[in-house]
Amino acid sequence: MSDKKHVETGLISVLGARVHNLKNIDVDIPRNKLTVITGMSGSGKSSLAFDTIFAEGQRRYVETFSAYARNFLGNMERPDVDKISGLSPVISIEQKTTNKNPRSTVGTTTEIYDFFRLLYARAGEAYSYLSGEKMVKYTEEQILDLILTRYSGKKTYLLAPVVRSRKGHYKELFEQIRKKGYLNVRVDGDLREIFHGMKLDRYKNHNIEVVIDKLVVSATDERRLKESLRIAMKQGDGLVVVLDAETNEARHFSKRLMCPVTGLSYGEPAPHNFSFNSPHGACHKCKGLGEVNLLDMEKIVPDSSQTIYQGGIAPLGKYKNALIFWQIEAICDKYGVTVKTPIRDIPEEAMDEILNGTDERLQIKNESLGNSNYFLTYEGVSKYILMQQESEASASAQKWAGQFIKMSACPECNGQRLNKEALHYKIAGKNIADISGLDISELSEWVDSLHNKLSSKQQQIATEILKEIRSRLNFMLDVGLDYLSMNRASASLSGGESQRIRLATQIGSQLVNVLYILDEPSIGLHQRDNVRLINSLKQLRDTGNSVVVVEHDKDMMLEADYVIDMGPKAGRLGGEVVFAGTPGEMLQANTLTAAYLNGLQEIAVPAERRKGNGKFITIHGARGNNLKKVDATFPLGTMICVTGVSGSGKSSLINRTLQPILSQHFYRSLEDPLPYDSIDGIEHVDKVVNVDQSPIGRSPRSNPATYTGVFSDIRSLFVDLPEAKIRGYKPGRFSFNVSGGRCETCKGNGYKTIEMNFLPDVLVPCEECHGKRYNRETLEVRFRGKSIADILDMTINMAVEFFENIPSILYKIKVLQDVGLGYIKLGQPSTTLSGGESQRVKLATELAKRDTGKTLYVLDEPTTGLHFEDIRVLLGVLNKLVDKGNTIIVIEHNLDVIKSADYIIDMGPEGGRRGGQLLFAGTPEAMIQQEINSFTAPFLKEELKSKLK
Repeated sequence: MSDKKHVETGLISVLGARVHNLKNIDVDIPRNKLTVITGMSGSGKSSLAFDTIFAEGQRRYVETFSAYARNFLGNMERPDVDKISGLSPVISIEQKTTNKNPRSTVGTTTEIYDFFRLLYARAGEAYSYLSGEKMVKYTEEQILDLILTRYSGKKTYLLAPVVRSRKGHYKELFEQIRKKGYLNVRVDGDLREIFHGMKLDRYKNHNIEVVIDKLVVSATDERRLKESLRIAMKQGDGLVVVLDAETNEARHFSKRLMCPVTGLSYGEPAPHNFSFNSPHGACHKCKGLGEVNLLDMEKIVPDSSQTIYQGGIAPLGKYKNALIFWQIEAICDKYGVTVKTPIRDIPEEAMDEILNGTDERLQIKNESLGNSNYFLTYEGVSKYILMQQESEASASAQKWAGQFIKMSACPECNGQRLNKEALHYKIAGKNIADISGLDISELSEWVDSLHNKLSSKQQQIATEILKEIRSRLNFMLDVGLDYLSMNRASASLSGGESQRIRLATQIGSQLVNVLYILDEPSIGLHQRDNVRLINSLKQLRDTGNSVVVVEHDKDMMLEADYVIDMGPKAGRLGGEVVFAGTPGEMLQANTLTAAYLNGLQEIAVPAERRKGNGKFITIHGARGNNLKKVDATFPLGTMICVTGVSGSGKSSLINRTLQPILSQHFYRSLEDPLPYDSIDGIEHVDKVVNVDQSPIGRSPRSNPATYTGVFSDIRSLFVDLPEAKIRGYKPGRFSFNVSGGRCETCKGNGYKTIEMNFLPDVLVPCEECHGKRYNRETLEVRFRGKSIADILDMTINMAVEFFENIPSILYKIKVLQDVGLGYIKLGQPSTTLSGGESQRVKLATELAKRDTGKTLYVLDEPTTGLHFEDIRVLLGVLNKLVDKGNTIIVIEHNLDVIKSADYIIDMGPEGGRRGGQLLFAGTPEAMIQQEINSFTAPFLKEELKSKLK
């Protein structure tokens, strides 16, 4: 059937898909519907949605370009599928698209900030940053009328400013002015006659104005005044100064925006003047980043009771017979102290010179120099540290300097990223940085209130711009991002937040007849906001688009038009379509997903909650970001779940306050925690382990075997084999990353890239090693009939059986199996692992390490990408850890995890400025019985109702 026929029948048909573990499947997806693809982790959902459908859509798009353009764009690999029919233009919205560029913010990503730049450039009111006065600008006629009105009958001077607050002697300038026929100038407020060879102090800032005319202002002499004014404006580049001869009071008039008191003038505003990514708008000190590297004096001088000789200046260490200490001795000598004087007793001026240097040449006297005297300048400890931060310095030098430096808000712009001029344009009393700091809900209210605050002229200019801004803000509110602000850095967003921002941007673009493919948009979203997200996806569908969502969320599945369930299991046991139909039909189906949806299978509520070991860690006065002096207690020996709506302060409390405090204590981490008053109980734990969602590697050479470290054990096993010993093989022989044992034809990749010029590159197995990565000699060494390449090709489940008698290897791979990753291969490239799989590889790596029973594990949304069955397996692993005496803190929205926790800390009540409070701390049962202003409690009550009965 042709593509046109499929479009008419309303289907996207995939025939013979074999990407990754897909087993030659055929599947139809209805067009202009909301379709959910679900199934266990590793069952083939992403392989179907992204690696097959999206990859083919992207390839077709690139093929519409000329061969010349395709050569620059790079070539698209053709997915392993027989045919895809009825495909619309495809847009993918994945989790992995978070922008790490420090210049990217929520405002720039959504383009809302771009509209505000336009609004401020066209409707903003300028104020002087010197006097605070409102800037004014006039036409020549208006200036003439003002002079005639204000100075009638008065003796005045018309002056043309030619130099404004700049250094120089200006000898040539005075000569030029004299040659033009002007006899007098006003220099720094004093009228002076120009003489031959006249010059000024070149090291001082000067203001120079040429006296164009001196006259008594009169309506009868208007013609002369008009001509002199024209000349003055021309010489002064649109600016004229009128000086009252009697009072010596000067007043500035300009055709441009100008401060009437100081004469400060601004250029005509344009949108780029309000961009921190443009040199026209960016703060000159921080270059628009809002932050600068500043020295942390507390780390440079940690204990002022010590002496410099004892090592009181940390970067220098203890006294050594070296030039820098001789120079410091010379400074101390000058101020009547020595290097053995406690730092707190050294005069402030001396310490300033020691740390920041001095222009004075120091007389160096030391026994090592004999009787010779040397006079040297001294640049200071601070300059040396900052020099090590330069890009030319080695990585170790930069790391060393980094411990004495902290990122601080730029002192010039106070972290607002823009220059003074941009920050002094206001609308309704707020500059563009002020409104960028408002959260989206506040910003929406402010925009709605503008109608009554703008002048009729401003309203006329702003109407269309505000319409666009309101529309985009509403989309942000619809996807549950009301707690974010425009100036929030994109790098600080979670995968789910980044994805929902892109979703809001796509809804705002109003495209039609597009196929959108989304990867778990509900990640990081509280159950309360799920409804808003689902409605946004339906809105995208109702405007004439097809929406395909890879998702595990129960509500999303039940609200969809069509559900495709992949399975039956994962890896080699998956890759098939086990069900395709409506949600109603799904509830009657005989699949693992259907069993969890219709209640035949569930994650049981624990029979009893652990009380813990009676010890606690308590944070007092946590107040970073939106936290409102939170006191939080964590009972050790339990599984603690930190929950609350998006933006309520969960990550600020755990990832940005508690975890950095513990990391600094145990590992001397350089990351500073957010502000807090004090912490008790650190002595009750002996290490902290943070398992986050970042990928385990970006190179295909990285895989679960290398990441977990089990590959080193496997290589050691091969080295100890008799055959390897006879040949004299070392561990490097069995590595595909170094020459020696690997196939040199493909450099250990296992495949070769064949460039097809203007067609997509083709990846073919290496003709030398046939995809095995190693040369023939290496592959001849076998353990129980298997070569090193055969072992890398094993799934975790197969490897567990194969190595059952080798405890050192079995222990590490058994943990991978325990966290539900039995279906992936030991040598599977990390680039092909999903976000959930990567996180579980990291979790397994930590679990494989010997725990002490006093370890604190921090997990941030570990259910990302997990099916109900995977969550059940994961909870089993976590419970084993807690049963050994360890403590687990989980940041999570998933109700199956929340109901399984021993202790809940609920943050809220809302996100952003309306959040940051600790609403509840206690057991799940206690939470649903208390009357608290929590959005989590009603959902938890519904989940626990069977237990309550």
